[in-house]
Amino acid sequence: MFIREYIQKIEERVNDRTNLIQIITGPRQVGKTTLVLQLLEKVKIPHHYVSADMVPSSNLIWIKQQWDIARLKFKEHNSEKFLLVIDEIQKINNWSEIIKKEWDNDRKNKLNIKVILLGSSTLLTQKGLSESLVGRFELIQLPHWTFKEMNDAFGLTEDEYVFFGGYPGAAEFIQNETRWRDYIRNSIIEPSISKDIFQLTNIQKPALLKNLFDLACFYNGEIVSYTKMLGQLKDAGNSTTLAHYKNLLDQAWLLTGIEKFSGSKISSRSSIPKWLAYNTALVSVYSEYNFSSIRSNPVLWGRKVEQAIGSYLLNFSKILNYNLYYWREGNYEVDFIIQKGKKIIAIEVKLGKLKFHEGLESFSKKYKLNQALLISDDGIIWQDFLRLDLSNLF
Repeated sequence: MFIREYIQKIEERVNDRTNLIQIITGPRQVGKTTLVLQLLEKVKIPHHYVSADMVPSSNLIWIKQQWDIARLKFKEHNSEKFLLVIDEIQKINNWSEIIKKEWDNDRKNKLNIKVILLGSSTLLTQKGLSESLVGRFELIQLPHWTFKEMNDAFGLTEDEYVFFGGYPGAAEFIQNETRWRDYIRNSIIEPSISKDIFQLTNIQKPALLKNLFDLACFYNGEIVSYTKMLGQLKDAGNSTTLAHYKNLLDQAWLLTGIEKFSGSKISSRSSIPKWLAYNTALVSVYSEYNFSSIRSNPVLWGRKVEQAIGSYLLNFSKILNYNLYYWREGNYEVDFIIQKGKKIIAIEVKLGKLKFHEGLESFSKKYKLNQALLISDDGIIWQDFLRLDLSNLF
């Protein structure tokens, strides 16, 4: 299960001779805090754990106070090293400059204090890692939970995972869809937007961003232009503003619009986006249909399965560092294109029996293709694909 794997990964870094700051980021409610608390129980290193969750963002001295406490505890334990863990670090203004100063002071004074920082979304990265902490940190990103992880931990079936998604905190509510929907809206979506985006970035039109999120969830899995989106949004805006807000939603691990594959970066960036959520729960919560209704409708269920495959591919594009696209030319279309370096993989999702797909054939004639994967009853069945270790594709 991924929590154990990440604990082992961080434990190795904490115990090795290097002393880089470990930055753990990822979407809300995927177990970042749980991971670190389990790590602290496992490692035999004295530590100081604190959270900035309820600390005023303007309290610039708070980080130094916690660091001074860690230094005192370090001396009291008279140990070889000490571990300082700060959760929700992004809540403090100018946090990266303060971390840099204190970390550099420890290096100067030869204090072996290891540091782990936790924060929600890669918006944290843009707020300091690329400038203040260059050369001082390692980044660990936790994606949404996969089917295998949700199945191992909570016994979710493949069908349940497709609809209810991969939020571990929501698993106990899936038998009561009203409570489940309330949890996703109030504990996931609302704080992800109002706290992780609005409080960390300057949003000129907050209502427009929220409306874009709602509409993109409605169009999840579809290729829809910014122009069409603008025509259905209540607040005035333009394509540039929507593209910017799309990028913010992407960095918060909520949703994005993947680009059309063209072999040219410039052409891809100017293409019409195909909207994808990082977790199918974000789409299902807005649906007028419940789980049983969608499951019994072949057309709706086929779309949900494609959305689940897309979410799986989207999450691991961040972890495995590949680019995810779609492709469409005339009447031919391929659901997903993966590109890593010079390697290109085309993936088409079709429920039922299908041995041949014209879109895959047309794409393979135009581009040098390494793999063509057809997810169908006569290819890789979708249940097996959701269990697949995507690193094996490369």
